[in-house]
Amino acid sequence: MRTTVKARNLELTDRLRTEIDRKLRRLDRIAHPEAEATLELIAHASHSSDAANVVEMTLMSNGSVLRSVSSGPTPMAAIDNLLDKLERQVVRSKERRRSLRERVNDEAQAVLAREATGSLASDEELSSGPVAPSVVRLKRFDMVPMFEEDAITRMEDLGHAFFVFLNAENERICVVYKRRDGTYGLIEPVVGRNR
Repeated sequence: MRTTVKARNLELTDRLRTEIDRKLRRLDRIAHPEAEATLELIAHASHSSDAANVVEMTLMSNGSVLRSVSSGPTPMAAIDNLLDKLERQVVRSKERRRSLRERVNDEAQAVLAREATGSLASDEELSSGPVAPSVVRLKRFDMVPMFEEDAITRMEDLGHAFFVFLNAENERICVVYKRRDGTYGLIEPVVGRNR
């Protein structure tokens, strides 16, 4: 794993750098071999002695961008807290299914397995009529104006395939989504205009 270390309000000594590299080896066993990490140490970030040192880390591993921030009374304590958080994020991102195609394939395999065991619904059960669609979850959130790039970053951070946002350029509700070829698409609804 390639690591870049930056320091603010703190001298980055060879001893400190060696200790940081030793601690970051914890991520080597779970991160992708070609992963890149950027670590920034900030001293005197707060007047509180418990949060005087802040560590920010961005890890790009196998197409995933993981970011974590932690604080502590010493730089090493902050790094230990940060690594605990980041390890959980790396494990979660590995377990998360990467694409819709994988999810659809898993669902198809499950249906075929149920069919093979004879546990699928019979034709008589299916002919009783279609089940009306219903909303099972409702989400509400504040719309903060942001640019397309910020929306893409937020979508990637959340691990979603799409993200609804308020476009800061034209103040319209838009949807950014990830395409199968790895590029991104943008949907801008237009209300009341004839073709």
